[in-house]
Amino acid sequence: MVVVLHSCLVHRCRRTKHRGIATATASLGILICVALLEAGRPARIVSSGQYPDRVDVPVLFEPGARIIMTAIQDIPLRTITGETTTLGAYAGQVLLVVNVASKCGLTPQYDGLEKLHEQLRDQGFTVLGFPANDFAGQEPGTDEEIAEFCRSSFDVQFPLFSKISVLGPDRHPLYAELAGDEDVRWNFEKFLISRDGELAGRFAPPVAPDDEQLTNAIEREIAAERG
Repeated sequence: MVVVLHSCLVHRCRRTKHRGIATATASLGILICVALLEAGRPARIVSSGQYPDRVDVPVLFEPGARIIMTAIQDIPLRTITGETTTLGAYAGQVLLVVNVASKCGLTPQYDGLEKLHEQLRDQGFTVLGFPANDFAGQEPGTDEEIAEFCRSSFDVQFPLFSKISVLGPDRHPLYAELAGDEDVRWNFEKFLISRDGELAGRFAPPVAPDDEQLTNAIEREIAAERG
């Protein structure tokens, strides 16, 4: 099944008072696509507008734009093995922050994320995985169980962090900063952070790690000079 989003309308609305309509339109398409994928049925999102042959990713701002976040590198984090850290440990790198889950229809994306990490890590790129149980209870395990699952099922080598919440009153400060007023829609939503710690892209859960829009955005950020 193909879910068609009219990107011209979506982008035009985002520039006006009708931004809520754009967000709702994109969200509906994503939810339909995720539901089909969860049911084991093939689905993809395409655009009927400017990019007819590409996935219409609801990046919540115009391509190439920047959202400067407040001291994101200083937000306390805990690794999946219990060490205290921050994103400052990855200063100068391009980061892909992903809320992951072990029992989701999108869980096979772990494989693609690991391949992406392996291919580009020597160029200053890192995938960061944040387990979260906010969607349909699809990450029920302990940190130890999640780490073992990732190692044994996908040989994940990219950094994993202690399980957090990405929604609601318990939302982790990192995701409060990343998502702002636009809630995370499902597992495996992807936030691209530039070398300067600015939000450079946001990609919907069904967008695969090898999708051209995502890989092109990552490569653009890798090539960019630090400000």
